Amino acid sequence: MKTDDLEINRKVREMRSALDPLYREIEKIIVGQRVMIDRLLIGLLTGGHILVEGVPGLAKTLAIRTLAQSLQLSFHRIQFTPDLLPADVIGTQIYNPRTGEFSVKKGPVFANLVLADEINRAPAKVQSALLEAMQEKQVTIGDHTYPLEQPFLVMATQNPIEQEGTYPLPEAQVDRFMLKLKITYPNKEEELAILERMASVEPVGSASGVLSADEMLKLRRGIDELYIDEKIKRYVVDIVHATRNPMDYGLDIAPYIQYGASPRATIFLTRAAKGLAFLEGRGYVTPQDVKTIGYDVLRHRLIVTYEAEAEDISAESLLQRIFDHLKVP
Repeated sequence: MKTDDLEINRKVREMRSALDPLYREIEKIIVGQRVMIDRLLIGLLTGGHILVEGVPGLAKTLAIRTLAQSLQLSFHRIQFTPDLLPADVIGTQIYNPRTGEFSVKKGPVFANLVLADEINRAPAKVQSALLEAMQEKQVTIGDHTYPLEQPFLVMATQNPIEQEGTYPLPEAQVDRFMLKLKITYPNKEEELAILERMASVEPVGSASGVLSADEMLKLRRGIDELYIDEKIKRYVVDIVHATRNPMDYGLDIAPYIQYGASPRATIFLTRAAKGLAFLEGRGYVTPQDVKTIGYDVLRHRLIVTYEAEAEDISAESLLQRIFDHLKVP
């Protein structure tokens, strides 16, 4: 390994060590759910947003609130309902009859961490208002445009077991989320620990601030210094292209794929792989980083056909066939 590479590795390990107190503080409140915490940090460090699918009661709200407290960041929760209006999310202008002027009341999207709870419960107009803020990192109210606070992350949740009266997110809007996570139930040991910690009448204490927004932004800038080899860049491109034209790679899964991943997937897969390498304290990206994070980046971008649904073939199983088939650099 070259001297420059050793220096980058040393620098990354030093920066990564700053997150150890954060993990310890979060673990005082949250039992398990390490994957969700890691993905939230990857989103914060790489400028992406997270879509979480899981049944109620799996500490999704508690996790992002605890992360906000530990990082001394502002946090707002928006409960999406069918009667929600765009102004309830981004804010509105209020007329003052005494002065004859309008003043701006900013909405809950003006926070570092925003939880969009059950985002598929609100109509498309409200979803679009939030997703526009996510993409542009700014909100326009009246004639004025207001930048959003940085770092800025939206964690949206969906309940997979209740679909009546919901408004499913269109594919083009789902594509704006860097990662889609599927959260499952805890194991017996974790659930016993949850019982011991949470079954008391008095609420559990809050987390203490151990990092600041400025320190997180400094870590974000450091991720750009991570090394990613040209062969791994081509590997990322091959993975994304295999979701669009699987026959070009000798895969017989074309009848099961309606639409493949967009170019945004290539960008997000590279950034997320860098984020994962950083969390593991490495100054370089490996093919395993790409494969590990690839399911979270691509599962909501690979749209399967009716034939795949009829044969109970999921996007994850198709992705596994792609990862197993493509040659690893």
